[in-house]
Amino acid sequence: MNQAPKLRIGELSYRVRVRPELLRAWERRYGLLQPARSERGFRLYSEADERRVRLMQHELQSGLSAAEAAREVARMECESDAADRALATPLELARELRAALEAFDEAGAHEVLDRLFGIYGLERAIREALMPYLRGVGERRERGQGGIPHERFASGLIEGRLLALARGWNKGPGRRAVLACPSGEEHTIPLVCFGLVLRSRGWRNIYLGADTPPSTLHMAADTVDADVIVLSAVSSDRFEPIARDLKGLARKRPLALAGGGATPALAARLDAKCLTDDPATAAEAFSRSFVCDKSNGRAGVRGYGRKPHLVG
Repeated sequence: MNQAPKLRIGELSYRVRVRPELLRAWERRYGLLQPARSERGFRLYSEADERRVRLMQHELQSGLSAAEAAREVARMECESDAADRALATPLELARELRAALEAFDEAGAHEVLDRLFGIYGLERAIREALMPYLRGVGERRERGQGGIPHERFASGLIEGRLLALARGWNKGPGRRAVLACPSGEEHTIPLVCFGLVLRSRGWRNIYLGADTPPSTLHMAADTVDADVIVLSAVSSDRFEPIARDLKGLARKRPLALAGGGATPALAARLDAKCLTDDPATAAEAFSRSFVCDKSNGRAGVRGYGRKPHLVG
């Protein structure tokens, strides 16, 4: 990544979830960051700086001291063979993940996920690796090339890993979102991804998972006084049989539909909203839009113009 430095330290801190004071300390003590200066004298950081911080975090999590971790990051950048392995692109890591999962190599798959999350962080990992991988799984299934055992193994491993990151995501003072897939829908991974990014924006998630009947949605939303309900499905066939229930639900609180089954026409008919893009981008846009609408006195979320791609 040789892009020109463009990030102020506040934005870098937000992306990597490290306090600016600690970033400055790593820069001062270990030379981890190599900022440029703007015309007005502000430090500007590059994507290479962001990558080094994520590698630093990864090494710290492995048990190294800060000084040892910084030396390890420097070594990985200097030694081309280690650097190439550690700094593989998200798509390259997605290919490695696919190879491990197709070989039923649990340890290998977790090792790739360790590198993916450690180097690129959750949001970029979702956007540039996990979702391309899952789309590929769906495309191979449609062509009759995917095996059910492989798909089940992959789904179980990835979902388990993501749900481990979701521990405690229903705690705190933030707004409440009920997340679910409607009756008959089993594809939950992108919805979990959406919830993880939403959590990073301060939301609390009540996750109901796959195959959730309308009665359970009503009860959960009323019990926690949810600020919004997000339903995700790969096909409109999952929404149509419960359309009347969903329309009634949307009269009580904001409802958002996501996935390949959520079209603008369907959402409009149900007085709901559509979410778009990959889960990470959709969650970011959703959170910002909800805040804007609430600040303007409207309890809801704005719709988006493109076909939604949260699931499938």
